[in-house]
Amino acid sequence: MSRSEPATVLVVDDEPDVADAYAAQLTDEYIVSTAYGGTEALEQLDDSVDVVLLDRRMPGVSGDEVLETIRERNLQVRVAMVTAVDPDFDIIEMPFDDYVIKPVSRSDLFETIERLLTTSEYEERLRRYYALTAKHATLVANKPESELAENDAFKQLQIEMEQIASELDQTISEFNEDDFDAAFRDLNDPSIPEIPDE
Repeated sequence: MSRSEPATVLVVDDEPDVADAYAAQLTDEYIVSTAYGGTEALEQLDDSVDVVLLDRRMPGVSGDEVLETIRERNLQVRVAMVTAVDPDFDIIEMPFDDYVIKPVSRSDLFETIERLLTTSEYEERLRRYYALTAKHATLVANKPESELAENDAFKQLQIEMEQIASELDQTISEFNEDDFDAAFRDLNDPSIPEIPDE
């Protein structure tokens, strides 16, 4: 997802009036679609969706089941549970990015979406930074300093690393506790490598 383009938001609620009301409030800023149930949501979900606002208690396929399927499909989408269901300890194991209790104001919706988009961007930059540092470390370990100093591609690699590191620092300085939770939801995922010390 590029922030130069509007993000795509899927609103999922089995009450059409609620889903449509949320969508109406968001359409000026985002590309918004609605689903009036879990089955319909799963039919619409693909890699084009950036954020899902997901009701939890729905007949048929519940929000919990939709969330589980999203993670099983490895879709790179941020999910906020927007629900009247009071949280219990079961949420500890649920892989959502945010939990918002209804009723939800317009500002609540926008703040939630923007926080999730920011943390998603941070995660993308972090992955890019890791890839660059791995290349940098490999070249430093295997090439003489004189060769590195003369190579334009290596110089550009260093510039990009510094730029992304600065962007990461800037973003993280603006994070609050909820942002950290959302950004590092996948921290224990073994498929995400740790950033090496240089």
